[in-house]
Amino acid sequence: MKIAGHTMGTPEYTVTEAIKLFHDIGIDGAEIVVQDGYRSGISTACAREELDEIKKCAQENNIEICCLTPYNSYFNDLDDAKRNAEIAGIEKVIDACEYVGAHFIRIYGGNLVAGDTYCLPQRRAKLVESMRYLGDKAAAKGVTLVIENHFNTMCVSAKDSYSVIEEINHPNVKILYDQANLSFTENEGYEEAIAIQQEEVAYMHVKDLVFKEGVSFTSDEVSHPEESKRNVYTRIVGEGVIAWPEILKLVKAHGYDGWLSMEYERRWHPDDIPDASIGMKKGADYIKSIM
Repeated sequence: MKIAGHTMGTPEYTVTEAIKLFHDIGIDGAEIVVQDGYRSGISTACAREELDEIKKCAQENNIEICCLTPYNSYFNDLDDAKRNAEIAGIEKVIDACEYVGAHFIRIYGGNLVAGDTYCLPQRRAKLVESMRYLGDKAAAKGVTLVIENHFNTMCVSAKDSYSVIEEINHPNVKILYDQANLSFTENEGYEEAIAIQQEEVAYMHVKDLVFKEGVSFTSDEVSHPEESKRNVYTRIVGEGVIAWPEILKLVKAHGYDGWLSMEYERRWHPDDIPDASIGMKKGADYIKSIM
């Protein structure tokens, strides 16, 4: 297993500054946000000049760009124009992956606010159709789409994720295992989650948290919950409640030897955790100590 830094954790840094930081703290790779207006991200145009600079910096610092992370989510929308615009955005990211040598794209499993039951079979069918189409495009470029266990999507739980992936049934569309997300949405614990979905897991996020007392999770956002609706505080990996020694041992026993991407959530919750030069380094050292 190799450790990557996620540029969600480096909002004060440019992408090239973040890559240099990842080198300095002794990790192997970079997962890079693709979103307009974010300092530590690639623009959605994925311009060649921008990618050239990032690719050169990664090569000079011996950092592998392992994953690109766009924020498109309406792959299950019944509006053809809206859905196709999201698909076109991912096609650009697939091309960018090929250019910088990345082999994974983080994907949201559609957009579905908790409790929404409108036309669920039809929307699920559109998600499956979109992912099969994009899976073919990704396969041609040596890329795998990894659908994250994530709130307000059609893959919020391990059970949901596995069901969707089985229906998509494409070798280049797999699961991104995020136990912290499963935990704070009150879905499966790690033993159950791994038993259900691990055979389809191709990528992992590593982060940590502690629960607020007497607060339930509510949110209608896909990317991140509003501060007032959070039921947890973000913590440095190893300083929260997620059982990383047990999780890593168990996924390894199931044959996982892929990336462990530290999704250090400083972008969204800067008051919870210190600068990545401190917190991400401590998290990386902790992961190494239990690997």
